[in-house]
Amino acid sequence: MELAFERRGTGPPLILMHGIGHHWQAWLPVMDRLAASRTVIAVDLPGFGVSPPLPPGTPYTAESLADAVESFCTLIGVREPHVAGNSLGGYLALELASRGVVRTATALSPAGFWSRAELAYCQAALRALRAAAAAIPPQWLVRAAEDPVGRAMLAGLVVAHPSRLSPTALVAGSQALARAPGFDATLATFTGLMPPGPPKVPVTVAWGEHDRLLRRRQAVRAARWSGQRVKLLKGCGHVPMSDDPELVARVLLEGSTDRGQA
Repeated sequence: MELAFERRGTGPPLILMHGIGHHWQAWLPVMDRLAASRTVIAVDLPGFGVSPPLPPGTPYTAESLADAVESFCTLIGVREPHVAGNSLGGYLALELASRGVVRTATALSPAGFWSRAELAYCQAALRALRAAAAAIPPQWLVRAAEDPVGRAMLAGLVVAHPSRLSPTALVAGSQALARAPGFDATLATFTGLMPPGPPKVPVTVAWGEHDRLLRRRQAVRAARWSGQRVKLLKGCGHVPMSDDPELVARVLLEGSTDRGQA
């Protein structure tokens, strides 16, 4: 299917996938760093950002979202790209790795490695964030985003350093969360989300040291699934791209390097 996307740079293709309720602009802090050596393609998932919803009758499962990304790659003529994602996008990256249709996959705090209690907390927190984003009048949202205390209240759950988020990015992200037609249906399917099958290609998993949404103890389960140590993103939260763009870009570049490539 057709998805909204931003393409930058030259080199091996790297598809970037955002988390639930977000949009491709989540990757702006790292895109130019990546574009120096990759063809970076950041997508809006179906029903998020400005991408159209999934076709009528198609459920908002991780599998159907991964299908949409896979068909999108075919549509734009990209075969076996490197992929990376954050949160839900991280799960999708690992799902595509389990299918063997990508070259490598890098997942930042991926969904799906939670306990039942951690899942319930995640769903409740995300519903509260969306309700708050939808309830704030636009003029109040702008004022809150420009105020350090308001910025911390709006974004403190998902980033470790709200002060590093620009007010423009925070307002746009809040509006994307409030307006996403695919949010509720996707969040409901988290209840049945289990780790994907074994990966058929190299994978990298990294976790924010200060992840307050998907606590970093979930990284232990991700390590068991992947069979390797999970990288710790020091000083970073659940959405780490604005917390430390240089560190995140380095992890993504290392993860999207073919094994044996100089």
